[in-house]
Amino acid sequence: MFNRTTLVILVIALAGGAGLLAANHYFGADRASAQPATQVVKLFPQPRQIPPFSLQQSDGTQLVPGELNGHWTVVFIGFTFCPDVCPTTLAQLAQAQREWEAFPESIRPRVLFVSVDPERDTPDRIGEYAHAFHRDTLAATGDIPSLETFARSLSLVFAKVPLGDGPNQYTIDHSASLAVLDPQGRMAGVLPGSALEQPAAIAADFTGLTETSRQ
Repeated sequence: MFNRTTLVILVIALAGGAGLLAANHYFGADRASAQPATQVVKLFPQPRQIPPFSLQQSDGTQLVPGELNGHWTVVFIGFTFCPDVCPTTLAQLAQAQREWEAFPESIRPRVLFVSVDPERDTPDRIGEYAHAFHRDTLAATGDIPSLETFARSLSLVFAKVPLGDGPNQYTIDHSASLAVLDPQGRMAGVLPGSALEQPAAIAADFTGLTETSRQ
């Protein structure tokens, strides 16, 4: 059950997402012709800059905007104690990642898993968790204010939901959709959660986007 705060947050997020998709439909004809047609990735008419951020990666280094440059990146927020959505999402993305392994590492599409449960998810834990699905998956986390700012900049939301009286008796409600960043680190579109049932289409979309960026 959602608590009231969570419900309000998710309603706002859904409304914002609907607005982005409506704008994409209305202005779609004006999208730069250089972008290839995509099957499941929903590209915006124009990529938008995201504000500076700093998260801690599983290897102990800082994840800052420049670290993502040069790659198309899909960003997913979740947590390692997630019972269903997170492991399913990472497993489906891993199928797509295997299709990208032929690309040079310098331009290979990336998957970034960001844990929004820093109380339980240490850098070591998120690294082990993410790499169990695919060795190339990046994993990061941060303090709650940093995570909230990062998620909000990508039109993603999360909220802690108590399940009992104990300190670890809670879950995290979070967006099921994923953000898509272009090689300049800008938010270029979204990958709806429903698209995860089509890993071959995800692989094809990011392959096409990467090949177009090389030209």
